[in-house]
Amino acid sequence: MGRVIRNQRKGHGGIFTANTRLRKAPAKFRSLDFAERHGYVRGVIKEIIHDPGRGAPLARVVFRSPYKFKQITETFIANEGMYTGQFIYAGKNAALTVGNVLPLSSMPEGTVISNVEEKVGDRGTLGRTSGNYVTVVGHNPDEGKTRIKLPSGAKKVISSSSRGMIGIVAGGGRTDKPLLKASRAKHKFAVKRNSWPKTRGVAMNPVDHPHGGGNHQHIGKASTISRYAAQGQKAGLIAARRTGLLRGTQKTKE
Repeated sequence: MGRVIRNQRKGHGGIFTANTRLRKAPAKFRSLDFAERHGYVRGVIKEIIHDPGRGAPLARVVFRSPYKFKQITETFIANEGMYTGQFIYAGKNAALTVGNVLPLSSMPEGTVISNVEEKVGDRGTLGRTSGNYVTVVGHNPDEGKTRIKLPSGAKKVISSSSRGMIGIVAGGGRTDKPLLKASRAKHKFAVKRNSWPKTRGVAMNPVDHPHGGGNHQHIGKASTISRYAAQGQKAGLIAARRTGLLRGTQKTKE
C-alpha cells in the first residue's frame, strides 16, 4: 500500500494554504453605488505600497463619501504611471486617463485596461498581475455586452456595465530577471505558499509516488493519465489533449 501522494494532500489544505498574515489589504474597487453609475467620484492617491506575495504594487486611494461626512480609503492595484498625489476619478463620466475607473460601455474599442470585473459589482477579478492588461475588443449595445481579450489571449464576453481601470498593471518585466540562486526562490515563495522546493516524482521511492523507483530515474509508464483514474494514480499529465512542445506560430484562442 503506497502513501497518500502530494497532490492528494494538497486538497486537504493545512500547510499548503497561502501565507496571508503580512498582506496589506484586499485590492478591489469601490463598492458600486449611484454616484459611480450616474456621475463620478474623485479620490487622491495617498501612497503606493508593496504587498508581500504580490508582484504588483498597491495604491491607497482616499475618497470623500458622497453620502456621509467622512473619508473612505480603498486599496487599488497600481497601474503603470500612477503617482502619489494624483487625482483618481471613478464613474461613468470619468475621463479616459491612466488610473481612472470606468464602465466598459464608456471605453472605445482597443482601450487597454486592468482589474476588470467579471460580474458587475464584484470589484475586479481579471488582469490583476504585474504587467498584465485586458483589451476591449468590441461592444454590442443591443445586448449590453462587451467582448474583451484576456492576458492569456482568450476572448470573453462580459457585461458592458462591468468596470475596469485604464492602463497596464505596474511591475511589468518582473519575471525577466533570473532568480540565479536558491535562496531567492526561498524568499519569493515564503510569502506566497508552500510550493517550493518541489521534489520530482521520478526522484522518489515507489511508496511515495507512481513515478518513483527503478535502477535509473524513469517514469516507466505513459506520463498521461485518464481523467477517471483513482486519486492516487493521478500524477503526470492528467487527461492531456496533447503532449510535447508547441511548434509553429500560436493562434490566439477565440
